[in-house]
Amino acid sequence: MYMDIISETKNKIKEVLNKLGYKDDLILIHSSSRPELGQFQYNGAMQIAKSMKLNPTEIAKNIVEKLNEYDCFENLNIAGPGFINISFNTKYLVKYLNEIQKDISMHIKKYPKKKIFVDYGGPNVAKALHVGHLRSSNIGEALKRLARLVGNEVIGDVHLGDIGRQSGMVIYGIREKFPELVYFDDTYTGEYPGKSPVTNDDLEKIYPEISLRAKEDEKVMEEVRNITAELDRGNKGINSLWNHIKKVSIDNIKKTLNKINVSFELWEGESDSYPYINDVINLLKSHNCLEESEGAYVVYVGEDNDKSEIPPLIVLKSDGTSLYATRELATVYSRIERFNPDEIWYVVDSRQSMYFTQVFRTLYKSGIVDNKTKLEFIGFGTMNGKDGKPFKTRDGGVMKLETLLEEIKKESNEYLEKEGIEEAEKEEIANKVSVAALKYADLLPNREKDYVFDLKKFSSLEGKTGPYVIYSCIRIKSLIKKSGEDNYRVACIYSKTEKDIITKILEMPIVIDSSYRNKTLSDITEYLYELDSLYNKFYSENRIITELDEDKRKSWLAISELVYKVNKLLLDTLAIEIPEKM
Repeated sequence: MYMDIISETKNKIKEVLNKLGYKDDLILIHSSSRPELGQFQYNGAMQIAKSMKLNPTEIAKNIVEKLNEYDCFENLNIAGPGFINISFNTKYLVKYLNEIQKDISMHIKKYPKKKIFVDYGGPNVAKALHVGHLRSSNIGEALKRLARLVGNEVIGDVHLGDIGRQSGMVIYGIREKFPELVYFDDTYTGEYPGKSPVTNDDLEKIYPEISLRAKEDEKVMEEVRNITAELDRGNKGINSLWNHIKKVSIDNIKKTLNKINVSFELWEGESDSYPYINDVINLLKSHNCLEESEGAYVVYVGEDNDKSEIPPLIVLKSDGTSLYATRELATVYSRIERFNPDEIWYVVDSRQSMYFTQVFRTLYKSGIVDNKTKLEFIGFGTMNGKDGKPFKTRDGGVMKLETLLEEIKKESNEYLEKEGIEEAEKEEIANKVSVAALKYADLLPNREKDYVFDLKKFSSLEGKTGPYVIYSCIRIKSLIKKSGEDNYRVACIYSKTEKDIITKILEMPIVIDSSYRNKTLSDITEYLYELDSLYNKFYSENRIITELDEDKRKSWLAISELVYKVNKLLLDTLAIEIPEKM
């Protein structure tokens, strides 16, 4: 099996350590912080020396002496107390680059295959998608694709909020507007209509209006509660209407998410957990987890070493009805029974950390999940406006995701008009550019941190932006097309700039590995900017197409294509598309 250059180098180091009687279970290779000394760095000598109580410099010297027996390295040297700087010779690099030019996926470390469930997105039925849904959708989609890239089987589940008080509010609003509908006639025994009486636009008006009124008028809230209870009890008319509402809303959610290249393998919601709730309650009882507290039934999840108090998880109300947490437990039970995943990832706002600590501990304590299945909370910060507060509309309301996309698109259109892009092409290009701007900006910061979304800054063609990266790709594609050549290979490395680009290409497995292990996409976005900045410097320094030396010209075209392929693979992972032109 073909191996990426970093994994191959790790194996060589492992062979050397075994021969010398040294042990390093991790063998981490880093990008060099001193490129003048080497392309990469191995720092294991210090750890080995510490465990064996030996001199780290002597350990490093012994390792370097053995590594020099391989014909792929050049200028192996030691810095400081045992940092080993590693560079590859030109012959080895040229051969490797020409191999991965055929198939860039050979340049990726594959992990042992696991089945991973990713829970992300989580929109509510009958409510408009807003900017608060953006981060979960973007991060979850990219992590799902990243997990697939390194060899896993991955299932994405949207986990819709399709029951609860919003259902009662929307149905109340429809009943008030159309009281004559058969869904509200308890004496009706015929077939219910096959078409929804309301559109998505209707739903987006009804919910906020009734939500506001219910807060101000207890009578309205009481009616909302009654309708929600009727829905839970299985009232045929109310359920038939709610199914129509769900379909209308879900179709619109799919349409909006499709615009930002987000899709799911499962479109299930809270209501799909109902058939499993009794099994979950029985398991909780059989493991002596359920305890009565102030009339409700809870699971105590606090542990002796907790730094702060972890409250019990409330599982059942005093009247025995289920709660959101009950349905969360039942959803996991369903996933274990039907799919038996190795891992379940939850991509949610960091502010839900406490809740998921309670849920995870309950799942393990009750035996719903055993220790073979890893549950992981992947929290993220908020997307804020320039005032440092969560992103809002100009009048202070929550901005719809569609509205944000349109605002970014206006910025893209201004640039495209200046470039003279034809009207027939402008719409598709503007869509791709605006999505690239939005997604790249959202994935650029460390996912756990809040960040300020600056529309002008992130729509720019300069700096760390989506438009900058995709424009670099378009430039390369155009260059290769103009060259008219299709048979080019790397023949040699002619300049320091080329070597810098090649070193950056070689870093890709490290970046992917780090991103996968840390469940963050910022390493990839930073890497793309650095790679494209190096390439654009190279592009400005050389006349690639008109270069008279054939070997040099073809080498430059091959390096250009490699840069494009790395970009394409990683942008696909981030769910960003490259338009044909800009």
